[in-house]
Amino acid sequence: MPTEFELRKRNSQFAEKSRAGKNPIKPSRQERLSKRSPVSLWALGIILFVVVGGVIFELLRLFFL
Repeated sequence: MPTEFELRKRNSQFAEKSRAGKNPIKPSRQERLSKRSPVSLWALGIILFVVVGGVIFELLRLFFL
């Protein structure tokens, strides 16, 4: 009788072979989360506003004051 390790290994090999022949219609939740950015769009917008706005104000201060 095969050991638990051998069963798990054969099961994973079978799963890989069966997935290789299929095109998934909808990506899995894990794949969607891995493609997602760790920073939300709102947070990214705020960070860019602060950085770019700071640079613009510094340039204005440098040229006009």
